[in-house]
Parts: sequence; structure tokens; C-alpha cells
Amino acid sequence: MSTAFSPDSAASAASAQALKHRPKGLNTRHLNFIALGSAIGTGLFYGSAGAIQAAGPSVLLVYLLGGAVVYFMLRALGEMAVRHPVTGSFAEYTRAHMGGAAGYLTGWMFAFEMVIVALADLTAIGIYMGFWFPDVSRWVWIVAALLVVGAANIASAKAFGELEFWFTVIKVGAVVAMIIAGAAVLAFGLSSAETTGPANLVNDGGFFPNGIEGMIASFILVLFAFGGTEIIGVAGTEAKDPKEAIPRSINTVPVRILLFYVLSILIILMINPWRSITGDQSPFVQIFSALGVNWAAGLLNFVVITAALSAINADLFGAGRVLTGLAKQHFAPKIMAKTVRDVPVMTTVILIAVMVIGVVANTLIPDRIFEIVASLATFATIFVWLMILLAHLASRRHMTPEDVAALPYKTPFFPYGQYFAVAFILFTFGIMLWLPDFRVAFFVGVAFSIITVAMFYITGRHKLPGVNDHVPGATPIDDPR
Repeated sequence: MSTAFSPDSAASAASAQALKHRPKGLNTRHLNFIALGSAIGTGLFYGSAGAIQAAGPSVLLVYLLGGAVVYFMLRALGEMAVRHPVTGSFAEYTRAHMGGAAGYLTGWMFAFEMVIVALADLTAIGIYMGFWFPDVSRWVWIVAALLVVGAANIASAKAFGELEFWFTVIKVGAVVAMIIAGAAVLAFGLSSAETTGPANLVNDGGFFPNGIEGMIASFILVLFAFGGTEIIGVAGTEAKDPKEAIPRSINTVPVRILLFYVLSILIILMINPWRSITGDQSPFVQIFSALGVNWAAGLLNFVVITAALSAINADLFGAGRVLTGLAKQHFAPKIMAKTVRDVPVMTTVILIAVMVIGVVANTLIPDRIFEIVASLATFATIFVWLMILLAHLASRRHMTPEDVAALPYKTPFFPYGQYFAVAFILFTFGIMLWLPDFRVAFFVGVAFSIITVAMFYITGRHKLPGVNDHVPGATPIDDPR
């Protein structure tokens, strides 16, 4: 039987064999915490204020809907990753099931997403450190951050995993502390607000104070907060036992979304009327302020710096692995295919160099660059999610009923969950066109996509042997047949 990762595609075969026989650096503990912390970052700690202002209490529904999209996307990715654990992850899956141009575009779009998000987080670190050291130049902290995460990524997958583990412990600890503190405020009436509790969800304009349009307007900020969850698919290929580690990590997604997003936002909204959450300070700081914790701002500053470092750490890891996978297929410069001890050292060094140049350029641009970067990151994020979902739908079309029945890890509610997630993402693209603040990012994303696909054909990569091997009847790479 033929395989979607055809033996005729030498790069894919080499990538698969390397993954099968090399020692893995990440264990289940690492992957579980990468999964746990992948979507806990500045998008939650600070971006949640903007989402609340746009939608009011109805933002809770948006987090639930966005969480459902993320869950179906990750289950689709998990099904493919367990069946075919390859270095290129979803870039390779889209190539195998949708053609070379799709894989090429997905890989470069993901790298684009990782780089611009990392640039925003690096610049943010410089700003956050100014809270304690206002007289120290920002570039000092930016260089220090790059040295820490760069060293971890170049050292080994295990070093990356350990650093991400401890970053996640801090982030998760902060959210859990906020939930406990918020519960204490509600239980003992410690807030100075006139009203607390469920009444705050309907008191000021009802559950939909800005109407359905207001709720829809918050979609982009909410999905931006969920960005990065797809790193599980990339990190999973580095696990000692992907077929065990990936399902365990993905299966925790619903609980994580309910606990760290829905519950935390619910507590914030019940303690403070939604109009009081202006964005002047993080909603999480307001929780601790209600308890009279004067050092809340300093505490959250430390947590956000940790979250930013965690994001950069994961961005380097994810982009490095995907670009290396592309390079092995000759979809990226040859130098990026080189590894040392199975670590994509050259790709990581190149990415760090790009980030340094970008940070220098960033200092010359007004502060609004952060809004632009966030918008671009959202476009790139949901575009990659869309390609993962479409690749999964295509992979199922290439399978017989017997192949589907034999899947070791199967997506639930197929195909309706996938159709829902695809429709939601397409609707979000429509929102970007509808809202003036996001139109520039939408058109830049479309232009990047067109240029990338054009380069695929102009450089002759569409003529490479095996580039469009995505034949029906796919069987797992490690199938002894």
C-alpha cells in the first residue's frame, strides 16, 4: 500500500527514520507542561482586558467557542502526529495531504507567526524590566533574554523542555493564585466594589452590553490569546513516546480552557463590574488589589516577564523545528537542514539574528507597532490552524474505513467538529475585514501568502521529486508493510 509520506520523497523518509531511531529529549512531564503553558501568556494576562471591554460578560462565550476551535484543531493535529510523527509536523502534513504549495505556505506562515510574536515579546520584556530598572537601556534585557532562550534551544530539546517546565510552573501558579484569591474575595466580601458575584454579569447592560457585534469584535483578541497551542504538535515529535505523550497532553485541553480562561475571567467579572476593567492595569492585578496586596503590580510584572520568556522559548523551538523540516524537503535554505545532536543549531542561530535585527528596527517605530504585530500574529495563527484542519479532512479522504477504524488516536465528532472550527476561522477572517483596526493585518497576511506561494513556483520547488506525494490510502510511516 502506498503512503502519503511516500518512499519516493527522500527527505520525508529520512526525517521519519531520524525520529524513529534517535534518543528523544522530551518526556511526558515536559510535554504536559508545554501543553499546559502554551496558551498562557500576555494575551491572557493583559489582552483579556481588551476582550472584556469589547464584549462585556459575553466574552465568556467567546472563550468557550474559541476553546472549542482550539480543541478540534489540536485533536486533528494529534491524530496526524500520532500516526506520522515527523519533524516538519503540520507543515509536512499539509504537504502530504494537500500538495507541496500548501506545505510550503503553512511552514513559512508558522515561522512568520513565531518570529513576529517573539519580536513583540522581546520588546515587551524591555518595557517590563523598566518597571524595576527605569535607568537601564532596554536592549540590555533584550540581549539577556535572547541569550537565555537561545542557549536553551541550542543545547538540546531537553534543555528547552526544562526551561519551559519552570516557566509554566510560574505562569500556572500565578493563575491558580489569582483564582484562589478571587474566590476569597467573593466568599468573604473583601472587595470595595458596590456589588460582587453573579449579579455583575448582568447588572450593567446585561450579559451582552455591546450587543452581538461587541461579542463578535472580541473574537480576534480571544484567538490571539490561544495562539501557540499548536506547538504541542511540534514538541510531540521530540517526545520519547509520541503515541503516548501527545494524546495525554491534548486530552487536557478542555480542562485547561475551562480552568485557566473561563474560570479566571468569570471570577474577574464577578469581582469587578466589566466597565471598571479599562486596561490601565491587568485584570489580574485588580484581583490582588482588591485584597490590599500592594505588591500585586510587581508580582504580575514578574509573571508577565516569565510568560514573555516562555513564549520566546517556545517560538524559537517551534519555528526552528518546522523550518528544519522544510529545509530537509528543500523548501528552505539548505543550511537550515543541518543539525548538531539532533538540534537545529543553524536555524536557531538564524532566527535569533533575525530577532535582533527586528528588535533594533522596532525601537525606531511608534508604539502602535504592538497592535500591528498582534494583528499579524492573529492572522498567521488562525491561518495555520485552518491549514491543519484542512489537512486533517484531506487525510481522512485518503483513508479507507479500515484505516479509520485502526487509528490509535481518533478525532471525536468527525467531521462536524472540523466543519465548525473551519467555519469559525473563516468567520474570524471576515471580522478582520469588517473591523478597520485589523484590515491592514489581513491584507498584509494575504500578500505574504501570495508572495510565498509565488516563490514556491518561481524558485522551481514545485518540480522537486516527491514534493506532491500525497496519494490515497495513506498508512503510518512505521507500518512494517
